[in-house]
Amino acid sequence: MERIVYLNGSFVPRSEAKVSVFDRGYLYGDGVFEGIRQYSGRVFRLEQHLERLYRGARAIALEIPMAPEELRETILETIRRNGLQDAYIRVVVSRGQGDLGLDPRACRSPATVVVIADTISLYPKEVYEQGLEVITCATRRNLPAALNPQIKSLNYLNNILAKIEVVRAGAHEGLMLNQQGYIAEATGDNIFVWLRGTLITPPSHSGILEGVTRQVAIELAAEMELPFREDLLTLYDVYSADECFLTGTAAEIVPVSRVDGRLIGDGKPGPITKRLTARFKEVTVTEGVPVA
Repeated sequence: MERIVYLNGSFVPRSEAKVSVFDRGYLYGDGVFEGIRQYSGRVFRLEQHLERLYRGARAIALEIPMAPEELRETILETIRRNGLQDAYIRVVVSRGQGDLGLDPRACRSPATVVVIADTISLYPKEVYEQGLEVITCATRRNLPAALNPQIKSLNYLNNILAKIEVVRAGAHEGLMLNQQGYIAEATGDNIFVWLRGTLITPPSHSGILEGVTRQVAIELAAEMELPFREDLLTLYDVYSADECFLTGTAAEIVPVSRVDGRLIGDGKPGPITKRLTARFKEVTVTEGVPVA
């Protein structure tokens, strides 16, 4: 069955979901987006994703032509029309159609709003059982003073350049350092380490996007009474960690077994990572906004 896509007020078949070549999302990456997951008929952390979307839009002076409640229902209806029980939802908002200049005042239409519901599998099952092989990328994370990482913008070239390094190296993922040489995040995920009896993740001022799944992992660590703190991480901290894992909406919680050729711990997913993963799977199927 061909997927149904929401586009600017209409639900259309995927083959008919088209935007103008003058859309500023296409021309300049001028917009914001969210990736959201549905598990067993429930949309996980929908309110948090919508809140981040609207915060990012306000930060770039982009007016989303729908109230949050209307967009919320549109997301649910898109899922219903595709008959999905488990899905990955992509919400994209660009500034709309303009001309070939940079001035956003030239936009001739309201913002373009797209909602896509489909399935996703970021890594094969064996990766979650054996762990990721990760490298350190030469491409540094964008300066927060140039583009605040809390804005989940359509311009992902910084991450894509790092991902190209990962692909050419034959690895699964890559770590991106900030301008000071501290670890920021992976190309599309946040990072955690279990080091000397404490769970540690980089703070927001290190240049990261504060991921929704990252926040879930922090909440689960508190529930399990695990020692936790946000702190700057060096490559030495990761190399010498007992465990390491990444978090992201698409990736979920995925263990890391090797970084730059060095085994993390014994090279297998550790007990802390396994506990958090198991609990994460429980909450994703019991919490969330029902689609039906």
